[in-house]
Amino acid sequence: MTTEPPRRRLVPAIALLLLAPWTAECSWGGFTLTGMPFVVLVLAPMYGGAALLIRETARRFGLGWPGIALLAAAFGVIQAGLVDQSLFNPGFLDDTEFADTRAAAEATLVPGLGFSARQAVDYVGNHVVLTVCAPIALVESYLGAGRRARPWLGRPGLTAAALLWLGGSLLVFADDGGRKNFLASPVQLAVATGVALALITAALLRHRHAGPPPDAPTPDAPTPAGRPQTEAGPPRPLRPALVVAAAYVGSTIAPGWPGVVLALALAGIAAALLTRWSRRPGWGQRHVLATGSAGLVVAAALAYAVPTYAPASPAAALVGDVAISVIVLLLVGGAWWRVTAVRDRRRAAAPAGRPASPPA
Repeated sequence: MTTEPPRRRLVPAIALLLLAPWTAECSWGGFTLTGMPFVVLVLAPMYGGAALLIRETARRFGLGWPGIALLAAAFGVIQAGLVDQSLFNPGFLDDTEFADTRAAAEATLVPGLGFSARQAVDYVGNHVVLTVCAPIALVESYLGAGRRARPWLGRPGLTAAALLWLGGSLLVFADDGGRKNFLASPVQLAVATGVALALITAALLRHRHAGPPPDAPTPDAPTPAGRPQTEAGPPRPLRPALVVAAAYVGSTIAPGWPGVVLALALAGIAAALLTRWSRRPGWGQRHVLATGSAGLVVAAALAYAVPTYAPASPAAALVGDVAISVIVLLLVGGAWWRVTAVRDRRRAAAPAGRPASPPA
C-alpha cells in the first residue's frame, strides 16, 4: 500500500469520479454544452463510482487491463440490464431524438429474452470503451510512473466509492426518467445477473495467474551482454490506437445481425492483437494512453453527426460538439505531454548504458 498523503491520492480519484460520466454521456454528443455540468454531477456517483471501484479492484489484485475490460463489461450489463433496464425496454429511447433507432434495434431481437443484440453490443461496448477504460487511461497518464499501478483509496475510500455507485444506481432505478417505469421480467433480470457474475468471475480469476500487484513498477531486466534480444518489441502507439478506432467505427457500419457479427469479430481481433502486443517488452504508458483514448477521440469526431437526447438548436448542438472536440484534444494532448515528459526525465536520470524503466 502506498504511503502517499490522502490529499495526493484523492486528487486522481476525484478526477476519475468526474471524468467518467463526461466521457460516458457527453463525449459523443448526447448533450449540449450547457447541459454537461448537470449530467456530470448527477451521474458522477453511478458512473464515476463504478469506474473507481473497477480501477481500484484491478490495481489491488493485479488484474491488468484485461481485468479492467471484463469488469467494465460486467458494469455495462448491470447498468443496462438491471439499473435503467434499457436493454430490455424497447421504448427506452422513444422520448428522445433516437426514437428512430427502435426499428433497427428490434431487427436483432434475441428470441425468448426480449433484448436487442445490436443494443447489447452498443451499450456494453460503449461502457467498456468510454465509461471505464478511457477515463482510467487518461487519469493514470497524468500521474508519475510509480503511481499509475498503485491503489488510490484505502478501505474508507473504497466504502465511499461503493456507496456512491450503489446510491447513484438506486436513484436512476427509482427515477421516472431513469428506468422509465419499466420493469424487466424475472427471467431477463436473472440472465443479466448471471452474465454480469460470469464476467466478474472471469476478471477475478486473473488474480490467480497474475499474482498480487507490485507496489512499484518492476524495472526491466537488461539484456545480458552478448545475448541478442530475440523477442520483438511492441508497435508504435499509433498502431494499437488505429486498431481500436477501426473496431469502434467498424462496429457501426453494418445493420442487423451481420453488423452484430462484424462488431463482435472486430472486438475479438482487437482484443487479441492488443493482448499480444502488450506482452512484449517495451509496452508502456504511451501505448496504454493511445489505446485507451482512441475510442474517445473517434466518439468526439462522430459527435457532429449525432443528435442530442433532447431537441436542440443547430447552433447549440454545434457549440457543444466543438466544445467536446476541444476538451478531448486538451485531455489527450495533456496526457500525452505528461507521459512523454515523465519518460524523458527517467531516461535522463538513468545511468549511462542502462535502460530507464519502466517504459512510459
